[in-house]
Amino acid sequence: MDTKDKAKFPKVVIVGGGFGGLQVAGNLKDKPVEVLMLDKHNYHTFQPLLYQVATGSLEAESIAFSLRKNFSGQKNFRFSIAEVSKVNPEMNTIETSIGEIEYDYLVIATGSTTNFFGNKDIEKFAMPMKSIPEALNLRYLILQNLEEATLVPTKAEKEPLLTFVLVGAGPTGVELAGALAEIRNHILCKDYPELKKEDMKVYLVDFLPKVLGPFSDEASKKAREFLTDMGVEVLLNVKVESYDGDEIKFEGGKTIRTKNVIWSAGVMGEVPAGINKDIIERGNRIRVDSSCRVAGTQNIFAIGDVAAMITDDTPKGHPGVAQVAIQMGKFVAKTIMQTINGEPTGTFKYNDKGSLATIGRNKAVADLGKIKFQGFFAWLVWMFVHLISLLGFRNKVIVFVNWIGSYISFNGGNRLIIRRLNKETLADKSQQTAKAD
Repeated sequence: MDTKDKAKFPKVVIVGGGFGGLQVAGNLKDKPVEVLMLDKHNYHTFQPLLYQVATGSLEAESIAFSLRKNFSGQKNFRFSIAEVSKVNPEMNTIETSIGEIEYDYLVIATGSTTNFFGNKDIEKFAMPMKSIPEALNLRYLILQNLEEATLVPTKAEKEPLLTFVLVGAGPTGVELAGALAEIRNHILCKDYPELKKEDMKVYLVDFLPKVLGPFSDEASKKAREFLTDMGVEVLLNVKVESYDGDEIKFEGGKTIRTKNVIWSAGVMGEVPAGINKDIIERGNRIRVDSSCRVAGTQNIFAIGDVAAMITDDTPKGHPGVAQVAIQMGKFVAKTIMQTINGEPTGTFKYNDKGSLATIGRNKAVADLGKIKFQGFFAWLVWMFVHLISLLGFRNKVIVFVNWIGSYISFNGGNRLIIRRLNKETLADKSQQTAKAD
């Protein structure tokens, strides 16, 4: 396929190198199209393991994989680092940080970002964890506060530094709470003999009446039992009112003094400018039809967390999980080729393969259709699924070796402070991200 021939092919532009974007590009391999992927990073992030980067169990590079390397054998694929500022549907162009780019087909796979629900104080002082830079920021905040706790003389001064409040009891909150509890139970006194594990508090709070809301009642109950046994205090039916960097307040008057609030209570789609505001659904997601086409367009698709396919079966859209993005990505690649070939397109149907969440060592819950189980076997299944889903053989080996070492020693990871997080500029999240990059 020479350059002259390639220029005649329809151009498919994919915005985002997440789970969905990877599938679109990969399933267009050897097809008569030109594929261009744009992303603000040159790597794919395996988000399910971000919490282990945040707690120092894994290094960031082990859950990231070069997008260029992943598609090195695909001749019709190109990649550029770029940020998309606007979509121009009437002109079939997008405005980016590297100039204006034309497309024949556009796939918006931008994913989601943290939703603070309009609370500016929480957005200013709480820590999100949706990207590798944010996970590293969180790691340095945790470690710096543990270090500072060894220096202050009184228990009252140590208390906010050693108190961790995780807001949002979904899989991210539950897994991070379990990881922090394991640091408290197995690592704290080894690394910091000046501290007592009884002084470190971990709270998991949610306004819903159960942890792991989308999971079965059986899984939710067992997950809460695991967390409680590990020393995590679970507060349900509780709504956060404010956080000023020193004290978090809840409706009803309860307060907790803490320097560590981690926010995983919600997400919102990252929608580029130029998309008709009338088709933006709840959660800042783009309304799409049954073929994942953006409402009112013929050649623009949206997939994954940024897409809202509202049907009788999915009145709130599909869940924001990797499997939805993966299946939508495969479907859209097929749909684009059907459209190019003048063939009828199908209807997207999501195949729910189940849900997994780990709470800690030997502890996990699994809802796989009608099959539900918890404990050690669920933990093994969780490890296997996540390991095979990682991109790159090297990453698989590194993560597996790290997990084996952590299991044997009860003290995995290095927990290094490579760069200090400037708490005085904590509110400037964009500056932190730039420094992390």
